[in-house]
Amino acid sequence: MTIARRIAGRMLADAVAEVRASGYAQPSLETGSQPFFAPAHALYEKHGFSACGPCGTYIDDPNSRFMTRVL
Repeated sequence: MTIARRIAGRMLADAVAEVRASGYAQPSLETGSQPFFAPAHALYEKHGFSACGPCGTYIDDPNSRFMTRVL
């Protein structure tokens, strides 16, 4: 595992911890859907995120992938 991946994983874990500490129960995110984003998808899945529909005010877009996680 490269140092960049370790740093990215730590940053995501810290962000999820901050969300939890702030009292939120379900963080959601939007990322790209193209193959270029596969490493990001793997990172989010490793940290418990799964695919979902559009969140908040986002609209469904073939270039976007939406993910969420219940804390």
